Amino acid sequence: MRAFPNSAEHHLGRAIGALGSEDFAAVFYAWLDRCLDIDNATMLTYFQSRRPEVLFTRTREPRVHEKLESDYIPGAYLLDPFHDLHVRRVPEGLYRLRDIAPDQFHRNEYFAAYYRRTTLIDEIAFVSYPATGVSVQVCLGKDASSGRIFSARDLDTAQRLAPIACGLSRMQWAGLSSSGDFTESALAEQLIAALERQHGIGLSRRQAEVALLILRGHSSMSIGLQLGVSAQTVKVFRKQLYRKCAIASQAQLFSLVMPLLSA
Repeated sequence: MRAFPNSAEHHLGRAIGALGSEDFAAVFYAWLDRCLDIDNATMLTYFQSRRPEVLFTRTREPRVHEKLESDYIPGAYLLDPFHDLHVRRVPEGLYRLRDIAPDQFHRNEYFAAYYRRTTLIDEIAFVSYPATGVSVQVCLGKDASSGRIFSARDLDTAQRLAPIACGLSRMQWAGLSSSGDFTESALAEQLIAALERQHGIGLSRRQAEVALLILRGHSSMSIGLQLGVSAQTVKVFRKQLYRKCAIASQAQLFSLVMPLLSA
Protein backbone atom coordinates (compact mmCIF):
# COMPACT_ATOMS: atom_id res chain seq x y z
CA MET A 1 0.00 0.00 0.00
CA ARG A 2 1.16 3.54 -0.76
CA ALA A 3 2.22 5.63 2.25
CA PHE A 4 0.75 9.09 2.86
CA PRO A 5 3.74 11.24 3.92
CA ASN A 6 1.62 14.06 5.33
CA SER A 7 -0.81 11.93 7.34
CA ALA A 8 -1.04 12.28 11.09
CA GLU A 9 -0.04 8.64 11.43
CA HIS A 10 3.11 9.21 9.36
CA HIS A 11 4.11 12.19 11.53
CA LEU A 12 3.43 10.23 14.71
CA GLY A 13 5.63 7.42 13.45
CA ARG A 14 8.43 9.91 12.78
CA ALA A 15 8.04 11.36 16.29
CA ILE A 16 8.30 7.91 17.85
CA GLY A 17 11.36 7.20 15.71
CA ALA A 18 12.97 10.46 16.82
CA LEU A 19 12.71 9.70 20.55
CA GLY A 20 16.07 10.21 22.21
CA SER A 21 17.38 12.48 19.47
CA GLU A 22 17.80 16.24 19.15
CA ASP A 23 15.28 16.19 16.31
CA PHE A 24 12.43 14.99 18.49
CA ALA A 25 10.89 18.36 19.48
CA ALA A 26 10.61 19.58 15.88
CA VAL A 27 9.18 16.27 14.66
CA PHE A 28 6.83 16.12 17.66
CA TYR A 29 5.61 19.62 16.81
CA ALA A 30 5.04 18.59 13.17
CA TRP A 31 2.74 15.81 14.38
CA LEU A 32 0.78 18.14 16.65
CA ASP A 33 0.54 20.75 13.89
CA ARG A 34 -0.84 18.11 11.54
CA CYS A 35 -3.48 17.04 14.05
CA LEU A 36 -4.54 20.46 15.36
CA ASP A 37 -5.06 23.98 14.03
CA ILE A 38 -2.39 25.79 16.07
CA ASP A 39 -0.61 29.12 15.62
CA ASN A 40 2.35 28.57 17.93
CA ALA A 41 4.05 26.13 20.27
CA THR A 42 6.21 26.49 23.37
CA MET A 43 7.75 23.45 25.01
CA LEU A 44 9.37 24.11 28.37
CA THR A 45 10.26 22.38 31.56
CA TYR A 46 9.69 23.53 35.13
CA PHE A 47 11.96 22.58 38.01
CA GLN A 48 11.72 22.90 41.78
CA SER A 49 14.58 25.24 42.61
CA ARG A 50 15.68 26.88 39.39
CA ARG A 51 14.26 28.76 36.45
CA PRO A 52 12.37 27.00 33.65
CA GLU A 53 14.19 25.94 30.48
CA VAL A 54 12.83 26.41 26.98
CA LEU A 55 12.96 23.18 24.97
CA PHE A 56 11.39 24.33 21.69
CA THR A 57 9.47 27.25 20.19
CA ARG A 58 7.66 27.79 16.93
CA THR A 59 5.44 30.69 15.87
CA ARG A 60 4.32 32.79 12.93
CA GLU A 61 3.66 35.82 15.15
CA PRO A 62 7.01 37.07 16.54
CA ARG A 63 5.43 38.85 19.52
CA VAL A 64 4.44 35.49 21.04
CA HIS A 65 8.01 34.74 22.15
CA GLU A 66 9.45 38.25 22.08
CA LYS A 67 9.71 38.53 25.89
CA LEU A 68 10.04 34.84 26.71
CA GLU A 69 13.73 34.87 27.57
CA SER A 70 13.93 38.44 28.89
CA ASP A 71 10.79 38.56 31.07
CA TYR A 72 9.12 35.18 31.47
CA ILE A 73 12.06 32.89 32.25
CA PRO A 74 13.77 35.25 34.75
CA GLY A 75 10.70 35.59 36.97
CA ALA A 76 7.31 36.27 35.36
CA TYR A 77 6.71 32.51 35.17
CA LEU A 78 6.06 32.58 38.94
CA LEU A 79 2.77 34.37 38.20
CA ASP A 80 1.72 32.06 35.35
CA PRO A 81 -1.29 29.76 35.91
CA PHE A 82 0.56 27.03 33.98
CA HIS A 83 3.44 27.16 36.47
CA ASP A 84 0.87 26.74 39.22
CA LEU A 85 -0.01 23.38 37.63
CA HIS A 86 3.60 22.33 38.23
CA VAL A 87 3.52 23.54 41.83
CA ARG A 88 0.26 21.69 42.55
CA ARG A 89 1.43 18.64 40.60
CA VAL A 90 -1.89 18.19 38.86
CA PRO A 91 -2.55 14.89 37.06
CA GLU A 92 -0.93 14.46 33.65
CA GLY A 93 -3.13 15.52 30.78
CA LEU A 94 -4.51 18.47 28.83
CA TYR A 95 -5.26 21.86 30.42
CA ARG A 96 -6.72 25.04 28.94
CA LEU A 97 -5.69 28.43 30.29
CA ARG A 98 -9.21 29.82 30.52
CA ASP A 99 -10.18 26.83 32.69
CA ILE A 100 -7.32 27.12 35.19
CA ALA A 101 -6.66 30.89 35.40
CA PRO A 102 -7.63 32.82 38.57
CA ASP A 103 -10.92 34.69 38.48
CA GLN A 104 -9.34 38.09 37.72
CA PHE A 105 -6.43 36.87 35.59
CA HIS A 106 -7.43 38.94 32.55
CA ARG A 107 -7.60 42.06 34.72
CA ASN A 108 -4.28 41.69 36.53
CA GLU A 109 -1.01 43.44 35.84
CA TYR A 110 0.85 40.28 34.75
CA PHE A 111 -1.72 39.86 31.99
CA ALA A 112 -1.45 43.53 30.98
CA ALA A 113 2.34 43.76 31.17
CA TYR A 114 3.27 40.40 29.69
CA TYR A 115 0.55 38.07 28.47
CA ARG A 116 -1.46 40.52 26.39
CA ARG A 117 1.70 41.56 24.54
CA THR A 118 2.19 38.01 23.31
CA THR A 119 -1.12 38.40 21.35
CA LEU A 120 -2.16 34.95 22.65
CA ILE A 121 -5.93 34.62 22.76
CA ASP A 122 -6.20 30.93 23.66
CA GLU A 123 -3.73 28.38 25.03
CA ILE A 124 -3.69 24.72 25.97
CA ALA A 125 -0.93 22.59 27.45
CA PHE A 126 -0.06 18.92 27.68
CA VAL A 127 1.44 18.40 31.15
CA SER A 128 3.72 15.45 31.94
CA TYR A 129 6.22 14.48 34.65
CA PRO A 130 9.33 12.82 33.23
CA ALA A 131 11.20 12.86 36.55
CA THR A 132 10.76 13.72 40.22
CA GLY A 133 10.37 17.48 40.64
CA VAL A 134 10.25 18.06 36.87
CA SER A 135 7.29 18.82 34.64
CA VAL A 136 7.28 19.30 30.88
CA GLN A 137 4.55 21.44 29.38
CA VAL A 138 3.86 21.40 25.66
CA CYS A 139 1.90 24.63 25.21
CA LEU A 140 -0.05 25.21 22.01
CA GLY A 141 -1.57 28.60 21.30
CA LYS A 142 -3.84 30.69 19.15
CA ASP A 143 -2.68 34.25 18.57
CA ALA A 144 -3.10 37.35 16.42
CA SER A 145 -1.95 35.50 13.31
CA SER A 146 -5.33 33.77 13.10
CA GLY A 147 -7.39 35.79 15.58
CA ARG A 148 -9.40 32.70 16.51
CA ILE A 149 -9.71 30.57 19.63
CA PHE A 150 -9.49 26.79 19.53
CA SER A 151 -12.52 25.13 17.99
CA ALA A 152 -14.55 22.54 19.88
CA ARG A 153 -13.28 19.98 17.40
CA ASP A 154 -9.63 20.84 18.10
CA LEU A 155 -10.17 20.70 21.85
CA ASP A 156 -11.81 17.30 21.53
CA THR A 157 -8.95 16.06 19.35
CA ALA A 158 -6.35 17.44 21.78
CA GLN A 159 -8.06 15.66 24.66
CA ARG A 160 -7.89 12.37 22.77
CA LEU A 161 -4.23 12.95 21.89
CA ALA A 162 -3.25 13.80 25.47
CA PRO A 163 -2.18 10.29 26.57
CA ILE A 164 0.07 9.98 23.50
CA ALA A 165 1.52 13.50 23.75
CA CYS A 166 2.20 13.17 27.48
CA GLY A 167 3.69 9.71 27.05
CA LEU A 168 6.08 10.86 24.34
CA SER A 169 7.12 13.91 26.39
CA ARG A 170 7.74 11.75 29.43
CA MET A 171 9.95 9.38 27.46
CA GLN A 172 11.90 12.06 25.60
CA TRP A 173 12.81 14.15 28.62
CA ALA A 174 13.18 11.40 31.23
CA GLY A 175 16.82 12.41 31.70
CA LEU A 176 15.97 15.79 33.24
CA SER A 177 16.43 16.17 36.98
CA SER A 178 15.65 18.62 39.74
CA SER A 179 16.62 19.08 43.36
CA GLY A 180 15.11 20.89 46.29
CA ASP A 181 11.44 21.67 46.72
CA PHE A 182 9.38 24.66 45.56
CA THR A 183 6.92 25.94 48.15
CA GLU A 184 4.73 29.02 48.31
CA SER A 185 5.97 29.73 51.82
CA ALA A 186 9.59 29.75 50.62
CA LEU A 187 8.69 32.16 47.81
CA ALA A 188 6.90 34.41 50.30
CA GLU A 189 9.98 34.37 52.56
CA GLN A 190 12.16 35.24 49.57
CA LEU A 191 9.92 38.21 48.81
CA ILE A 192 9.94 39.34 52.45
CA ALA A 193 13.74 39.24 52.59
CA ALA A 194 14.18 41.07 49.27
CA LEU A 195 11.76 43.86 50.20
CA GLU A 196 13.49 44.34 53.54
CA ARG A 197 16.96 44.25 52.01
CA GLN A 198 16.35 46.53 49.04
CA HIS A 199 13.54 48.82 50.20
CA GLY A 200 13.44 48.60 53.98
CA ILE A 201 9.86 47.28 53.83
CA GLY A 202 8.90 44.75 56.48
CA LEU A 203 6.04 42.47 55.49
CA SER A 204 4.49 39.62 57.44
CA ARG A 205 4.31 36.21 55.74
CA ARG A 206 0.56 36.60 55.28
CA GLN A 207 0.97 40.01 53.62
CA ALA A 208 3.59 38.56 51.27
CA GLU A 209 1.30 35.66 50.40
CA VAL A 210 -1.53 38.09 49.64
CA ALA A 211 0.80 40.14 47.44
CA LEU A 212 1.71 37.09 45.33
CA LEU A 213 -1.92 36.00 44.97
CA ILE A 214 -2.97 39.52 43.94
CA LEU A 215 -0.29 39.54 41.26
CA ARG A 216 -1.50 36.17 39.94
CA GLY A 217 -4.98 37.58 39.41
CA HIS A 218 -6.97 36.35 42.40
CA SER A 219 -9.88 38.41 43.73
CA SER A 220 -10.29 38.97 47.48
CA MET A 221 -12.81 36.13 47.62
CA SER A 222 -10.47 33.79 45.73
CA ILE A 223 -7.52 34.74 47.96
CA GLY A 224 -9.69 34.07 51.00
CA LEU A 225 -10.46 30.59 49.73
CA GLN A 226 -6.76 29.96 49.06
CA LEU A 227 -5.69 31.11 52.54
CA GLY A 228 -8.71 29.95 54.54
CA VAL A 229 -9.79 33.43 55.65
CA SER A 230 -12.70 35.72 54.82
CA ALA A 231 -12.70 38.14 51.89
CA GLN A 232 -12.98 40.98 54.40
CA THR A 233 -9.82 39.80 56.16
CA VAL A 234 -8.05 39.72 52.79
CA LYS A 235 -9.07 43.34 52.19
CA VAL A 236 -7.49 44.26 55.53
CA PHE A 237 -4.24 42.49 54.53
CA ARG A 238 -4.34 44.29 51.17
CA LYS A 239 -4.67 47.71 52.84
CA GLN A 240 -1.82 46.91 55.19
CA LEU A 241 0.31 45.71 52.28
CA TYR A 242 -0.31 48.81 50.18
CA ARG A 243 0.32 51.12 53.15
CA LYS A 244 3.62 49.46 54.03
CA CYS A 245 4.76 49.55 50.42
CA ALA A 246 3.54 53.15 49.95
CA ILE A 247 1.57 52.19 46.85
CA ALA A 248 -2.02 52.61 45.72
CA SER A 249 -2.50 50.15 42.86
CA GLN A 250 -1.75 46.66 41.60
CA ALA A 251 0.35 48.19 38.82
CA GLN A 252 2.61 49.76 41.43
CA LEU A 253 2.78 46.47 43.33
CA PHE A 254 3.81 44.69 40.13
CA SER A 255 6.53 47.27 39.44
CA LEU A 256 7.84 46.88 42.97
CA VAL A 257 7.79 43.09 43.21
CA MET A 258 8.69 41.81 39.74
CA PRO A 259 12.33 42.98 39.77
CA LEU A 260 12.74 41.17 43.11
CA LEU A 261 11.27 37.92 41.79
CA SER A 262 13.51 38.13 38.71
CA ALA A 263 16.71 38.78 40.65
